[in-house]
Amino acid sequence: MSKSAVRILAALTVLAPAVALASPALADDSHETHDGDRAMTLHAQLDPFKVNKVTGHGTAQVRLKGNEAHVKMKVSGLLAGAPHAQHFHIAAKGVCPPESAAKVRDGKRFLNTTDGVPFYGTIGTSLTTTGDTGPGSGLAVDRFPVGSDYHYERTIKLSDEAAESLREGTGVVVVHGIDYNKNGKYDDNLGPSDLDPKLPAEATNPALCGALKKSADGPVHGGQGGAQLAASDTPVAAATAAGGAALLAVAGGAFFLRRRAGRQS
Repeated sequence: MSKSAVRILAALTVLAPAVALASPALADDSHETHDGDRAMTLHAQLDPFKVNKVTGHGTAQVRLKGNEAHVKMKVSGLLAGAPHAQHFHIAAKGVCPPESAAKVRDGKRFLNTTDGVPFYGTIGTSLTTTGDTGPGSGLAVDRFPVGSDYHYERTIKLSDEAAESLREGTGVVVVHGIDYNKNGKYDDNLGPSDLDPKLPAEATNPALCGALKKSADGPVHGGQGGAQLAASDTPVAAATAAGGAALLAVAGGAFFLRRRAGRQS
């Protein structure tokens, strides 16, 4: 074997371990990007509590990045001319309560807000139209949407706890305000509110509810001609593939040089 071939083989032998270590190093760097820095989109289908004599419905979409949330909601079929408190409830099971959670009070079976807390949690964010959005504004009836049908859109800053709950899949959208006896107004037919005795229960009882679920970011279509995002499209997988290709090139080069040296000897 010639001296030049020996030198090249020695260099390839030194290079191979460095290439092999390259993809794990890149994988470690990827952990520096925290989940909270990544944008995600969540959706909720808002279904009525039929036990509360509600027939309305709605949808909610949240674009979350860090603690900033861009919220869009579309609601219809609620009590006309009345304010409807709406919130992100957080840090519980992340689901809407079943009708079996309703209780009979003074001969009437209905679900109040605290009946649902074990399922959807406490108020994490108040989806007001203006001003403060913290839990302390949970009953700010002068700053919530009004009417039977409305569209809501606002970009707000969430607390760390609320943002984490939405990111972990335990965020729930709840819209309040029902007309149990169908007389066109909030009255005392269900007694006082469990949240504030100065308000009637109808004004604060939950009307619509939907769990926020993460939607896919990017193409997920399968089948022929689809744009399915494969694991090999990720930066770490690409780096691993590149490292593997380099090692194959190293091995191939060494094999070629051995064959060439064999012919020359």
